[in-house]
This record gives sequence, structure tokens and C-alpha cells, in this order.
Amino acid sequence: MKWIAIILIGVAAGVLSGLLGIGGGTVLVPLFLYIMKMDIHTATGTSLAVIIPTTIIGALSHHFAGQVDWKAALIVAILAAIGVYAGVKLNVMMPPQMLQKVFAVFLFFIAVQLFFFHK
Repeated sequence: MKWIAIILIGVAAGVLSGLLGIGGGTVLVPLFLYIMKMDIHTATGTSLAVIIPTTIIGALSHHFAGQVDWKAALIVAILAAIGVYAGVKLNVMMPPQMLQKVFAVFLFFIAVQLFFFHK
């Protein structure tokens, strides 16, 4: 059963990542939490490890379709690489219950923004 769940999570994350540009936090972390029964710290760390190959394949596929602003991507990537270090430090320090609530608030905020305010 565990391997079937892992396969289904991988396929779902790949399709949603390619379709919507999401996968890591918004898809993988909840699936790891609820299907794989991982704790939030392991789910976030595993999610970051998974996005490496999916990001490369997705970015190259979008590049060949002419849909990547490489200058913006490079600047954001450099700053995100610096920021992720601070984020991991905060992740490790937070109790799991608090981290899960912060994550839920983040997802809720994004959902409301996309549903009501995004053109």
C-alpha cells in the first residue's frame, strides 16, 4: 500500500506541478501528511528534495515553449536560496502543531487571494 501511495503522490505532484506550477508545498506536504502519515517537519524536507528533478524538467519544458523569464527566475532563485536557509532554521525550531497551523493559514490565504482577487 505504501508504494502505491508513493506512486500516486508522485504522479499527482508531477501533473499539478506542470499544469499549475505547484507541487512542493501546496501538493506534496498535505499528501505526505495525510496519506503517508509523515510529521510536518519530514513532509517539508521530503517535499524540498522531491522538487529538484521536477523543477528542472518543468522549467526546461516551459523554456522550450517560450514561457520562462530567465532573468526574473535567476534573481528569484538566488534570493530564494538564501531565504530557504532561514526558513529551514525556523522550521526546525517550531513545534509541529504550530508549523502545521502556519502552513494551513498560508494555504488559506493563497486560496482566498486566487479565488477572489486574482485577475
